[in-house]
Amino acid sequence: MDIHQYQLFISNFYKKRNWYQYDSFIRTNFLTEEVGEVCRAIRTIEIGRDRPDEEKITHKKKMDNLIEELGDVLDNLFILADKYDISLEDIMINHKKKLENRYPE
Repeated sequence: MDIHQYQLFISNFYKKRNWYQYDSFIRTNFLTEEVGEVCRAIRTIEIGRDRPDEEKITHKKKMDNLIEELGDVLDNLFILADKYDISLEDIMINHKKKLENRYPE
């Protein structure tokens, strides 16, 4: 699946569940929450949680959790881009140009 296909899929998926209608201010709060969950997943991988009330989990489960949380972040970014009719390809192309201009070889 390419990026454009996924952006269409996730937009339709959210619309079917009435999750798409939240305005961008609310959506950025969802994004912030998901970024926090990515941070927690990385902390668990890198330094552990050190909580006696939590069961120990395998490295694979830690990595699976990180992949899941990164997906949640990605979905929120896709929805924000879709709400403003911006393709992910345009974002990548523009950002690449910015980096190349800012940091010439």
